[in-house]
Amino acid sequence: MSLVRADLAKLPSYVPGRRPADVADAAGNLLPPVRLASNEVPYGPLPGVVDAIAHAAADAHRYPDAGSVELRGRLAASYGLDPDQVATGCGSVALAEQLVRATTFTGDEVIYSWRSFEAYPIVVGGHSAVAVPVPNTAEHGHDLAAMRAAVTDRTRLVFVCNPNNPTGTAIRGGELAEFVDSMPADVLVVVDEAYREFVTDPDVPDGLDFARGRENVVVLRTLSKAWGMAGLRVGWLAATPHVADTVRKIVTTFSVSSLAQAAALAALDQRDEMRRRCDLVIAERPRILEAVRKLGFETPDSQANFVWLPAADATSQIVATCDRHGVIVRGFAGEGIRVTVGTPEENDRFLAALADAV
Repeated sequence: MSLVRADLAKLPSYVPGRRPADVADAAGNLLPPVRLASNEVPYGPLPGVVDAIAHAAADAHRYPDAGSVELRGRLAASYGLDPDQVATGCGSVALAEQLVRATTFTGDEVIYSWRSFEAYPIVVGGHSAVAVPVPNTAEHGHDLAAMRAAVTDRTRLVFVCNPNNPTGTAIRGGELAEFVDSMPADVLVVVDEAYREFVTDPDVPDGLDFARGRENVVVLRTLSKAWGMAGLRVGWLAATPHVADTVRKIVTTFSVSSLAQAAALAALDQRDEMRRRCDLVIAERPRILEAVRKLGFETPDSQANFVWLPAADATSQIVATCDRHGVIVRGFAGEGIRVTVGTPEENDRFLAALADAV
């Protein structure tokens, strides 16, 4: 007899980026480890964020605004939405989980590309839905035709990660529009745009344009990446008022803390500085892509703040070599390595480690 659901034993565990202490011994403590495993922006909190947290801490004995009313209003105004179209949560991954919860019963199906965001099979299986992973193309992107062919009468939700994590590949506008319009009206298409601020290709669509005009489209966004708030956990979604209201009903109450809400409002005041920092990251991206390709990796173009190295069986050996150089990267055993674009100095250390590895 089990006190918990036996099927959950088959779920993979989410693997976070390792801590500096995890590689300190391998690196011999020569230099502080470089953290390039979790797609964080390396330039610290945006101006005003720390002060906003300190100010909000004076009321930490009070519950936060459960509806994130001021934050939802600010997000709506910033992105041309109505506040009723916006829901907030403890990071966009929590909202992805709530969308699965809101759309599926036991045995219903959720489709996603694979490899993609590693939380998808966890949030799907956690709610007794059936995960339907569809293999990526040879170019490491979504195979939209195969995903469409995988739809059945049990399909309730489809995740489209654009740009895709961990490969950095992106779907162009016409492809995404055709895919969304081909979906049955009762299938929710969730466009996960955690890395939207790093997109430079004008042909990669803004998912919010789809959410404004289609009943069955939801867009996920986060303040963890470009906005520098990974440790505070604030995500948001845009959807029809009906879908957004349903998510607000079932989201864990008070899941966006008062400190996180205050920090988010302060961060949103710093759009120009956010853009400047993203541009610093984007400027380094071509240099890294060129360097890793010269070392023999068939790395796809990236529209995110990371690059993907298809390394197959060499993955573990390369990760171990990076550890010895004090560079923390994210390895997916037998498949490849995701490397965050850091500062120029951090990127130099990674490229030196990679050159040593190969």
